[in-house]
Amino acid sequence: MAKILVVDDEVGIRELLLEILADEGHEVRLAESAAEARQAREAGRPDLVLLDIWMPDTDGISLLKEWSANGQLTMPVVMMSGHGTIETAVEATRIGALDYLEKPIALQRLLGTVKRALRNQEALAPRELSLATLGRAPALAEARKRLAQLALSAAPLLLRGDRGMRPELFARLVAAPGAPFLEGVDLLADASSEVLARASGGVMFVGDLSRLGRAEQKNLEFYLARADKHRARLVSFSPVDPRTLAEKHEFDPALLARLSELVLKLPSLREFAEDVPDLAALVLVQLVEARACPPRRLSIAALNALRHHAWPGNLAELESVVRNLAFGALEEEIGLADVERVLAAHAGPAPPPEIALDRPYREAREAFERLYFENLLARENGSMSRVAEHSGLERTHLYRKLKALGLSVGRREES
Repeated sequence: MAKILVVDDEVGIRELLLEILADEGHEVRLAESAAEARQAREAGRPDLVLLDIWMPDTDGISLLKEWSANGQLTMPVVMMSGHGTIETAVEATRIGALDYLEKPIALQRLLGTVKRALRNQEALAPRELSLATLGRAPALAEARKRLAQLALSAAPLLLRGDRGMRPELFARLVAAPGAPFLEGVDLLADASSEVLARASGGVMFVGDLSRLGRAEQKNLEFYLARADKHRARLVSFSPVDPRTLAEKHEFDPALLARLSELVLKLPSLREFAEDVPDLAALVLVQLVEARACPPRRLSIAALNALRHHAWPGNLAELESVVRNLAFGALEEEIGLADVERVLAAHAGPAPPPEIALDRPYREAREAFERLYFENLLARENGSMSRVAEHSGLERTHLYRKLKALGLSVGRREES
């Protein structure tokens, strides 16, 4: 009937649950530790997990948090414990556990909980890519903190950043958990109060203002005038600065001024390179969960190579690369050679650097230096010895320069 994973370090509990659940017609897999549970989860999503809290290697609460953080909590989980507390049960529920069973487990309580959990498992679809659990890199951590602060306001918010940054992922951090989040091309196709009603208490996100025509701008103005009444907040994104938006893209300056009451510059992907491995792993998990590809996992070497890539196409490029790796790899483990092959296939002629020549001299020089070292780091795959050699800078001075420019320092080892 259903695939159930039982995780418990007590052999007697495992065998008892196996006997009971198998008699009910379920396919049961057993794991005696968090390590075995991880392997079972990576091999395929079960329909239900019965997870012991107290285990010798990693406790069940930590494993639950881990699955939640990396996008693998896409099945109902019922926690089990012989000496748990109300606080533990509440914490497990907050993280994402469906229910809590106290040992010794009564037969009818077990069967009733399993039946209810399996009814709910279809609602737990694989999560979309999210930035909510990430932020090891200072740039992304700061952006999340600023968005949390800006979420306290109801004023329109304009996000600025590079193309390919998936700004809707940042905009979702402004919406309260469970609140409506409306986006897409249909949003501005025909303005209506019905759309505003659906957005009540949530966020209406408009991506890439530079592509909006006059009619769409009029519809946006309609929403903006009525957003407060419906307790809906407008968040928009532009890959170009406001002046260029008005002068070259024929955007209404008055409307733009109202949309940009609050403005936040988003970091580019290369600015939070430390989070690239987690993002890549999450994208891969989603593909596997959706059964779009066979089970896959990224090796440490593959993750490091992705981390050191320059990502000129930002998050959109990262997702494309991971999809190619998932579909094109010949083995379950995606290795360094796979990453090098796919990145080489994605590589194209670099676009000409864009440096605004109307900036003050110091700002223009800093922009050039950033482009110069970004290109050099990407070309040398993060090797600091080769970057120092080609730039003619002593290593200590090079590290100081990269830090001053806000660039992620590459590998220190020779290569």
